[in-house]
Amino acid sequence: MCYNVLCDKYATRQVYGYCPTWALNWEYRRKGIMDEIRHYSADIISLQEVEMEQYHGFFLPELKKDGYDGIFAPKSRARTMAESERRHVDGCAIFFRTSKFALLRERLVEFNQLAMANADGSEDMLNRVMTRDNIGLAALLQFQEGALDYGTNWITVCSLLLIASAAGICQRPCYNAATAESRSLIQQLPPLLAGAHRKSGQETPTVPLLLCGDLNSLPDSGVIEYLKKGRVSADHKDFKSLGYKSCLRKMCQETDSLIGNSYTHPFKIQEAYPDGTMPYTNYTCDFKGVIDYIFFSRSHLSVLGVLGPLDPQWMQENKVVGCPHPHVPSDHLPLLAQFEMPLTTNGLLQRR
Repeated sequence: MCYNVLCDKYATRQVYGYCPTWALNWEYRRKGIMDEIRHYSADIISLQEVEMEQYHGFFLPELKKDGYDGIFAPKSRARTMAESERRHVDGCAIFFRTSKFALLRERLVEFNQLAMANADGSEDMLNRVMTRDNIGLAALLQFQEGALDYGTNWITVCSLLLIASAAGICQRPCYNAATAESRSLIQQLPPLLAGAHRKSGQETPTVPLLLCGDLNSLPDSGVIEYLKKGRVSADHKDFKSLGYKSCLRKMCQETDSLIGNSYTHPFKIQEAYPDGTMPYTNYTCDFKGVIDYIFFSRSHLSVLGVLGPLDPQWMQENKVVGCPHPHVPSDHLPLLAQFEMPLTTNGLLQRR
């Protein structure tokens, strides 16, 4: 499950004036959010725009009752704040069902720090990314013994799973900066996998990847092309600033991922949601579009099903001009995908 829950401090009457005050209230909305989470009961839950105080005081205690544990990272500015202010900084949380997974490693990706190291003199890059203090959070999980019960003792399945989540990648329409942030997140995943073969007991680790979050990027953006295809041309229309191009080239050259005139990444991933399934994932009065995504490594996982959009007839009958709404607790819709992990027998992929 991937869900931007709309942080309380962003849910103002100035922005969401169409929503009744009582329905915009966090105490009301958080009940609806938790009801949705419990209704779908996903094994892995990635939440964005979670306040630090709400993670420790609400989400984690509530989900622990249901057999989950979790990790959390606030946005970078929290480090420079007094405790009274820090607890209201939002960030990213990943929860996992402890009967199925154990946490091996976690990694925080601070995009502004990576931007500073790779800006290469681009003031525009520094101004765009440094002021946003967006983050990514990754977790390397191990399946608990017995979690993958296929009824045989001769089938080998991968014992590890890598989850990467982004909390508010650079805001629209800064696709050039957003691509740099997406690249930064991807760049930090291989170090997290270092030594994974020792943990799994396999000579060559083949670790499934789930990458999800509010990427603030439309389906036709360079960001999504880069993630889906594993490459994007350095001349893509989104890279309008030569300063950004220089920064991206520097980042890619350091990791040998600049091939010809394209920025590349090694993870063969695709969207869990087929094109056109969701008309929008963010639904407000002045913006309706797809900006939230779940990607998965296609060589390790296959999709069994996804949670579809809200019923258009219900939206029309209830005159829903935007969310939040008394029956929709966030301006983002939750994404939910069910995956199957292929079996391997003598190195050959099998299906159950």
